[in-house]
Amino acid sequence: MSAAALTRAGFLDPTRSLGLLGQLSEWDVDALVAPLAEVADPDGAALGLVRLYEQLTPSDRAELGQVLADDGEPRRRVVGLIGASVALTDALVRRPEQWRDVAEASIDDESTLRAAISDEVGTAVGGEARDLLRVAYRRQLMRIAAVDVSGDSIEQLPVVAQALAELAGAALQTALDIAAREHDDSDKCRLTVIAMGKCGARELNYISDVDVIFVAEPADGADEDEALAVATRLATDLMRICSASTAEGSLWEVDAALRPEGKQGPLVRTVASHKQYYERWAKTWEFQALLKARPVAGDFDLGQDYLDVIQPMVWQAAHRENFVEDVQAMRRRVEQHVRAGEAARQIKLGPGGLRDIEFSMQLLQLVHGRTDQRLRLRSTLAAIDALSNRGYIGRTDANKLDQAYRTLRAMEHRIQLAKMKRTHLMPTSDADRRRVGRGLGFRADAETEVEKLWRSQSREVRRLHESIFYRPLLSAVARLSDDDARLSTESATDRLSALGYRDAKGAIRHLEALTSGVSRRAAIQRTLLPVMLQWFAEEADPDLGLLTFRKISEALGTSPWYLRMLRDEGSAAETLARVLATSRFVSGLLERAPSAAALVGDKDALVPLGRDAIMTAMKSAASRQDDEEKAVLGLRATRRTELIRIAIADLSGDLDTDGVEEALTALTAATLHVTLGIAVRAVEKESGARLLTRIAIIGMGRLGGRECGYSSDADVMFVHEPVEGADPAKAQAQAETVIGFIRKHLGSTGPDPALEVDASLRPEGKAGPLVRTLESYAAYYDRWSEGWEAQALLRATPIAGDAELGRRFTELIDPLRYPEGGISDKAVRQIRTLKARMEAERIPRGGDRKRHFKLGHGGLSDVEWTVQLLQLEHAAAIPQLRHPGTMTPLRVLAEHGLINEDDADHLRQSWTLASQLRNASVLWRGRPVDSLPSDLTDANGIARVMRWPVGSGGQLSERYLRAARKARGVVEEIFYGESPKDRHWDPNPTR
Repeated sequence: MSAAALTRAGFLDPTRSLGLLGQLSEWDVDALVAPLAEVADPDGAALGLVRLYEQLTPSDRAELGQVLADDGEPRRRVVGLIGASVALTDALVRRPEQWRDVAEASIDDESTLRAAISDEVGTAVGGEARDLLRVAYRRQLMRIAAVDVSGDSIEQLPVVAQALAELAGAALQTALDIAAREHDDSDKCRLTVIAMGKCGARELNYISDVDVIFVAEPADGADEDEALAVATRLATDLMRICSASTAEGSLWEVDAALRPEGKQGPLVRTVASHKQYYERWAKTWEFQALLKARPVAGDFDLGQDYLDVIQPMVWQAAHRENFVEDVQAMRRRVEQHVRAGEAARQIKLGPGGLRDIEFSMQLLQLVHGRTDQRLRLRSTLAAIDALSNRGYIGRTDANKLDQAYRTLRAMEHRIQLAKMKRTHLMPTSDADRRRVGRGLGFRADAETEVEKLWRSQSREVRRLHESIFYRPLLSAVARLSDDDARLSTESATDRLSALGYRDAKGAIRHLEALTSGVSRRAAIQRTLLPVMLQWFAEEADPDLGLLTFRKISEALGTSPWYLRMLRDEGSAAETLARVLATSRFVSGLLERAPSAAALVGDKDALVPLGRDAIMTAMKSAASRQDDEEKAVLGLRATRRTELIRIAIADLSGDLDTDGVEEALTALTAATLHVTLGIAVRAVEKESGARLLTRIAIIGMGRLGGRECGYSSDADVMFVHEPVEGADPAKAQAQAETVIGFIRKHLGSTGPDPALEVDASLRPEGKAGPLVRTLESYAAYYDRWSEGWEAQALLRATPIAGDAELGRRFTELIDPLRYPEGGISDKAVRQIRTLKARMEAERIPRGGDRKRHFKLGHGGLSDVEWTVQLLQLEHAAAIPQLRHPGTMTPLRVLAEHGLINEDDADHLRQSWTLASQLRNASVLWRGRPVDSLPSDLTDANGIARVMRWPVGSGGQLSERYLRAARKARGVVEEIFYGESPKDRHWDPNPTR
């Protein structure tokens, strides 16, 4: 053996260790190098072996020498323990005969441990008993530690932690027995010791306070006050027996601060007194602590009586007001109370520490455990397993939490073992971190590797904690009644009817289809549906919401992301529930594209894409298809997803009216642009040559004004310009083929909404050619243009195709729509006449002109035509009026005094409300709607889409008609030229 060999074996000071090992003259030192290379601290182990060697009798020295020469578990246990713990090595040197206990160590069951401790103490009392208890305890502790350090500490962590807790329980029982022997009147009371915290959960550390609660009752015939006094003396003595320092040291502190009223309350109470306190005064955190309560010493029948009274209160604690928020606040307070200098190295209490895992699991247990008894477990690892099996957390997350908890606890054990000191801090010195790392199996750069492992586990724990612990779903579930949370079918019909479901029996069938069976999917649905039923019921059509949810769930089948998203991702479940129960439009789209439900799982995903991003997505979808018709279907599917995105953002309140209109306009423009490209490629493929003309699409109407709604057609005009040298007739024919392709493939029915491409605002209307050259437009406008056409051109905006051609078209029409000196009186009369004829002829037969959103009095057309008339008169002189929209020119008109602020406000309010109602009607009904609803159910549904209070649909007509009446008065004065005294006010606009 050489110093170099020891260096290779992991010794830091091989020269010194070589000298120490040389002192083991009766042992085969060469045989020790291999096992020493595997321990946490090889140098410390060498010193420890020499110290033990010196204290052994000759016979023991020979016997142990034989054990160390053999490659087996006994050698690994002895060397491993000495190499892991200076403190336990000291204990072994103090009592060297206990080396056999270490070599032959195993983890015994609880009854064996209790018998071993009790038998070793026997009937002793006083100081002798206290010393014997410590010797017996430490003997068993070394046996547990020897098994721990000679195996995989992470894998066997649950077994070791349970053994430590059961050893503590055995010590408490023996300490109580000692106290009872020292008090002649101990038979006057029945006393039980309830372990709390990690001892109660059977997951104790090597060094930890043991948290307890004392419960007592008078023995038969005894006075209660006297019995409590005796019990208090016994409990006090028990605490001293365990914590006092003697020649053999101490065990640990027995902490009774978790009792009712804490340190200010009586040390011992009866069961009835505990019950009274918890019913009247207990705080939320006290019920969380009681989750771990377990009788460990004294009268176990009394302990069970205590649990029978307390546990029902524990599992009803989630009903307490602000329960979830209180638990979350408690975790934050724990973090805040960590010393500033320790926070960065806290394995237990800091962010990403053990408390993150424990609080997360306990919160889930307390919320869901009131109806699911399989979650009523004390152990953290058992809780993780049960919560995963029952679908409350994902399998992957559960595996990560399980591994992280084992790893962090094993680190904590290795840190504590070294000096048997109570600490939860990652060491700062390289040597101490190296000992921890080697104890966990690292060899090269152990001090660095263990730090990396700790940091990575801590980050993962924090991420999972924040995801699970702050789930909005938890607060919602906690607010449910037990019956609603259980989702039982008993009385379900009555409950669903009371919630507002019109077809309660149908709802039950949906629930049964979603939750029946033992699959993980059904288990997660049983978690989600109780609270989702409430969310459905808070909207206008809970039956629709539940039905569509079932269809989406069945369509997605076993897709792992779907239910995991609803359970784990923020407000995803609530958003989806409210959207499905509010909007037939979105429900219908999601039925045809259920995978788009993923949008609700990410708040950022509900931000509408810009035009360029949409075009990129559409081109990507189209490029995956092998022909042009399928390519259009691909881009239409992208359009459908974007419609869903916009509608959900709208329903969630994340988009205002302007935002909705801008998003829908960008979507329509992108659709037309990409479809134009596909159409051009189709014609070029057929002709075998490049297209003979350039094409631009000019947006008209609400599309040109960037004010598209959900039901808006694509009002457009098409312009083309043949390339140099091209045959004009062939160029015209190709342009018409391209436009025909666009209109056919976007307007056809399919699994996604059709987009009607309407070119009726073109010159000569439907009688004129569908597409013209720029030169033809110039000729037409020069000779034949009517005043109304100039008005329509106010909204003309190039939106797709050749940008340069679109710009030149705009230059062509600017003199028409912004005429110098304004339009003529004749043109004004012509526009007024056309508007009056529209009002008389275009409202459907039997329709009420006051209730029509577009053509009715004070409606969209009234406001738009009034603004446009003023634009035609003044835009040449005021460049700011040269805007294709409605609200921006209206604001400019008011700023320039061309309309007073009050009148502008009346027009703005009516136009905005009509636009909102029109969009909301489409979202609610799932199809275009032009008038105020006559049915109260529809009115309530539309009101909910607009985020008005439940049941406020009755105010819908009144509010709109009032706004429209005021706007109509402005229209009659400004557009029709009537004086205010000529206005015919309707005293009952809701009639």
